[in-house]
Amino acid sequence: MKKIISIVLTAQILVGCINSDENSEKLITPEQSVVHLSDEELNNLYLQTDTIRLQRLNQTLHLKGYIDVPPQNICLMSVPLGGYLKYTHLLPGTPVKKGEVIAILEDPQYIQLQEDFLKTKIQLSALEKNYQRQKELSEQKAVSDKTYEQAKAEYENAKILLKSLEEKLKLINIQAETLTEEKISSKVQLYAPFTGYVTKINFSVGKYIPPSEVLFELVNPDDIHLNVKVFENDLPYIQTGQKVWAYTNQQPDKRYLCEVILINKAVNADRTIDVHCHFQKYDERLIPGTYMQAEILTGDSLIYALPSSAVLFFNNSYYVFTQQNKNEFKMQEVKITEFKNENFIGISNYNDVIKKKIVTKGAYSLLMKMKNVGEE
Repeated sequence: MKKIISIVLTAQILVGCINSDENSEKLITPEQSVVHLSDEELNNLYLQTDTIRLQRLNQTLHLKGYIDVPPQNICLMSVPLGGYLKYTHLLPGTPVKKGEVIAILEDPQYIQLQEDFLKTKIQLSALEKNYQRQKELSEQKAVSDKTYEQAKAEYENAKILLKSLEEKLKLINIQAETLTEEKISSKVQLYAPFTGYVTKINFSVGKYIPPSEVLFELVNPDDIHLNVKVFENDLPYIQTGQKVWAYTNQQPDKRYLCEVILINKAVNADRTIDVHCHFQKYDERLIPGTYMQAEILTGDSLIYALPSSAVLFFNNSYYVFTQQNKNEFKMQEVKITEFKNENFIGISNYNDVIKKKIVTKGAYSLLMKMKNVGEE
């Protein structure tokens, strides 16, 4: 029984190998493929040929990066004196305008702070009058120097205390100059420092916000930029002022024009250098942290190139069709360079096709013809 099973398995393996060989024979070997056309097919395809020639082209560096926000454009909103979050209408992504009330906080210490300020302000007025009076008496030798110095110290201490309370009131957005006993309140308002949008909310209404905790994170989109990673070997080709075209993987046809504004002087652990690029026109739909592809044109060179329409991408390689005779065309592999533009592509192995007639119009039709013949 074991011998029978062994024979069956061996037979299946042999059949599989035979089938595999048959399939491999059907695979097209592009560099050896030749397309033969009848006179009628040749007339219907309207092929055009030309020879490879020198063109002045830009080199394109293909890079990766992400949308970044400089530290000065990120605001971590906190409550310096702490307090309970009484009200906010914000959600992540909510746009805000500069000066807009984004939260209301409440705490008994706000009342105490305002009370202390107003009392100190009244006391300072009395201490100032006493100081002036003691000063005049001291000049007339009508009081002792000790009494004068004490009056002066009390007055100076009150001035320091009042200034200190005034600065504390500024921390909770209360204007000391306009504060009166009628305006004392347990609530204070938090204002947006710039026009932007909310990215994080760390507390809900009713929670106590400790002084050291961040309540909101706001982003100012005015200076959002693209941070691309450039390998150190390519760094000599990068300079400030160069144009950069960026796009997302989701929308490769939607391209954003940027300009190199800053090149970092430090090399990252992965041997790349951060290059900062400014958007010519920022799209608010681009969220910080989004990964993007980028292309940088690095200066032109005179190199051998072919029209883009002549170069075909097939089986993970690039090919062109060269004309062998009137009705015969051969597919030949070429190596492209980083030098290209909208119309031409640089070819590094140009010696393999130099002086040959290369199909510049209708190459794709020849590829379809070759594939159909290969599948028969």
